[in-house]
Amino acid sequence: MTRRGVIVGKFYPPHRGHKYLIDTGRSQVDHLTVILCWKPGENPPGELRAGWLREIHPDVEVIAIKDTLPDDDSRAWAENTIKILGYVPDVVFTSEDYGYPYAAFMGCEHVQVDKARQAVPVSGTAVRASPLKNWDFIEPCVRAFYAKRVCLVGAESTGKTTLAAALAEHYRTNWVTEYGREYCEIKFRESADVPWESREFETIAREQCRREDAAARESNRLLVCDTDAFATSIWHRRYLEKRSPAVEALAAPRRYDLYLLTDAAIPFVQDGTRDGEHIREWMHQTFVEELEATGRPYKIVSGSPEERLRQSIALIDPLLQ
Repeated sequence: MTRRGVIVGKFYPPHRGHKYLIDTGRSQVDHLTVILCWKPGENPPGELRAGWLREIHPDVEVIAIKDTLPDDDSRAWAENTIKILGYVPDVVFTSEDYGYPYAAFMGCEHVQVDKARQAVPVSGTAVRASPLKNWDFIEPCVRAFYAKRVCLVGAESTGKTTLAAALAEHYRTNWVTEYGREYCEIKFRESADVPWESREFETIAREQCRREDAAARESNRLLVCDTDAFATSIWHRRYLEKRSPAVEALAAPRRYDLYLLTDAAIPFVQDGTRDGEHIREWMHQTFVEELEATGRPYKIVSGSPEERLRQSIALIDPLLQ
């Protein structure tokens, strides 16, 4: 006979205490349903949290519902649970005392798991208050949401990539390289006279975003990004002399805690592929104008590589505190 269990909670956000509860429940039943309750205005939102749970627990059914019932009305919650499931579960798993009356109203067994939080000493409240301090208690998909993201932008040959690598080393984290450069090396392998097309910048922006989001999962609280989709929109203007609504739409929802704009007041170094020495000042000013127009938080870093690194660290350290 199939044994069916249920877990109800906010999972706001999912953490390893929740994972312990769900894994424990799953090990004791043939089918486990997790009901995630969300309210408007929560951040991260309910559907995103439900997606995380499905990724973390692919063998568990996850249902997201709007939370409209009083927390202390066990009878109402029991009746609603049966309505959602379409049956009476055999067992409910919780880490709280509310589980006893909740299970009784459903007429099923209750298993209480780690009420004292000894197995996994964390809570959703603690994670929301300080996700970086509780980094070890959240899964990679949740880390990607909470990781601080610093993006480096600037004109050609302004030390952006050198600074990105140095910052990643300093903070013992990973960084995302510039996909556009990789794309250019392939595009111009046979000839430097191949014209640009607008769709290529969309491809570059999409791949840059994809790589960044993948890297954020493995970051150590901070992710360093050598350019982003916003910068790709500036390069579109540089080469095609017009805006790209498609690339700007890709850039618009992206969140960064800080942009570091590398000053162009250093010697231009030709690496065999660069062609923008004559417009470096235009690029720099365009970055300034667009960063301000779009309300993105930014600071300009200048001086020698060592000075730029020191300035950047002084700006990033407060983000991690």
